[in-house]
Amino acid sequence: MASINKKRDSRKAVQQTGWITLEGGFAARPCVVLDLSASGAKITLQSAQALNSKLRLAFSRDARNGRDCEVVWRRGSTLGLKFTT
Repeated sequence: MASINKKRDSRKAVQQTGWITLEGGFAARPCVVLDLSASGAKITLQSAQALNSKLRLAFSRDARNGRDCEVVWRRGSTLGLKFTT
């Protein structure tokens, strides 16, 4: 049986304000990006319970400059995101 070597991309702690937009949505919600890598990010929100699994993360309110993401884990108001684009 072959073992799969899953090496994580190097993460950088950023503590930066970001904006998420739900798929197909227009209203940007603020978040804090805790860390960032080439493949994803860890963010925290005031309220994460009403989020879909697909969203867009940007560093400005203009979501056109962001990246599409998929939520891969949730721990309270903290989410792990995987970039899909």
